[in-house]
Amino acid sequence: MTSVYDRVRHADAASAARAGASASGFDALRGHKYALLVTYRRSGEPVPTPVWFGLDGAERLYVRTGAATAKVKRIGADPRVLLGPADARGKPLGPLAAGTARVVADDERSRAESVLRKSYGLGRRLYEGLIGDRSPSAYLEVTPA
Repeated sequence: MTSVYDRVRHADAASAARAGASASGFDALRGHKYALLVTYRRSGEPVPTPVWFGLDGAERLYVRTGAATAKVKRIGADPRVLLGPADARGKPLGPLAAGTARVVADDERSRAESVLRKSYGLGRRLYEGLIGDRSPSAYLEVTPA
């Protein structure tokens, strides 16, 4: 079944995911509110997803997502990712960079949440309050490859 997110995702997201990395590091993400996160299926097929993120210096960023999402499972199987600036629908707004992702351990979650709060503040809290999603969450840490 196709999710709402799949139906609204910008067509250029898949093209950018297939094209691969053309930047190094996460400098292109500065000043943006959304990133295109590309994870990989076991078959090697890239899966692009627009996400909110928080930069923690130049060497890492955090993403919060549902603990049971497919991207968490894909990262567990293959930690390689691509990441670049995008709009809310995943339309690329700059080059993608290669990175390595991992699910953050429980004792590191407060750091990840702090970085995200600094990036989004009240707007994020209002959005999350409106959608009312109370399912378990996971934080992803991404570092440049």
